[in-house]
Amino acid sequence: MTAQASTPDPDEVGQGINALEAYLAAQQPTQPPAQEATETTAPRSAGQTRRVRKLAGEVDEAYHLAALQEDDTPLLLDSGKVRKRRKKAHEAARLHKLGQDPAMRAWQAARMRRLLVAAGMVALTLALAWSTAGVQAFAAGDAKAWSPAWVFAWLVEPFMSLALLTVVGAKAYLGTRGQPIKSAKLDRIEYGFLGLTLTMNAWPYLPGVADAFDLSRLVLHILGPIVAVAVVTALPIILEAFARLDHRVTGPLTAPSYSENTGADRPAGNPPSHGVDRVDVAALTARARRLIASGDLPAAPSANALRQALRCGMDTARQVRDELRGGVRDE
Repeated sequence: MTAQASTPDPDEVGQGINALEAYLAAQQPTQPPAQEATETTAPRSAGQTRRVRKLAGEVDEAYHLAALQEDDTPLLLDSGKVRKRRKKAHEAARLHKLGQDPAMRAWQAARMRRLLVAAGMVALTLALAWSTAGVQAFAAGDAKAWSPAWVFAWLVEPFMSLALLTVVGAKAYLGTRGQPIKSAKLDRIEYGFLGLTLTMNAWPYLPGVADAFDLSRLVLHILGPIVAVAVVTALPIILEAFARLDHRVTGPLTAPSYSENTGADRPAGNPPSHGVDRVDVAALTARARRLIASGDLPAAPSANALRQALRCGMDTARQVRDELRGGVRDE
């Protein structure tokens, strides 16, 4: 038995289509299509190319740079070169002050005196050694080489030199102790030894004695004794002058002082030779506190702001700043 399909009712079909249309209308997006959104936003970004954005950035940068260039604070900061130069100047000032100390001056004088005495004694020793050959030739005469007379002739100059150096050394040592020897006998002994040395060196080369007089040979042989005479004469005078030295600093020109602020940067009342007094710093600190209380200065002013407000030097402004911060100094 075969079943026949029922024919759909037209009303039911129409109701189904209406329900489907209502469902699709409820599911439509609320936002406009992408094409419409592009069309509405396109006019806003028109002309914003890369060149435009770059130029706009340069203009903004120029405005910021112009505003910052009006501030002179970076120009008031100490560069590395300035701080290095200030360090050297401070060191030079301290060395100069140390050089005015009596103990330092006495030590410098003692060191120089030892140096001069050592140089003088070396020169005297070399001068006497230089004349040894001339004295040996005079003392040996016609003696054969390496004969007893020829060998002992080499000892003439050394024993005279040792005797002379004994006298000169004693006078030099006592002169360094402030007790120079004033003895005519010692003077005669010195000049006696030197006269003998000079005579023995010059005799074989004097006119009328030498077979052929040669001035250059004569000068060369008397050079050692002349240098010895000069050292023996000059050394006691030099040592006596050292003994009379007064190591105390006297007079206003021997101890100049160094000032931290000069010219218009110096606060009123500062003495011209001692920099910034503590009294001035205290007065300026009190004035800065009044300016802070009145609002003319910030609560923690910088050294530059204090310098401009108080019309003082930068070093003074730094001291005032440190006082306002409780005496803590920040380098």
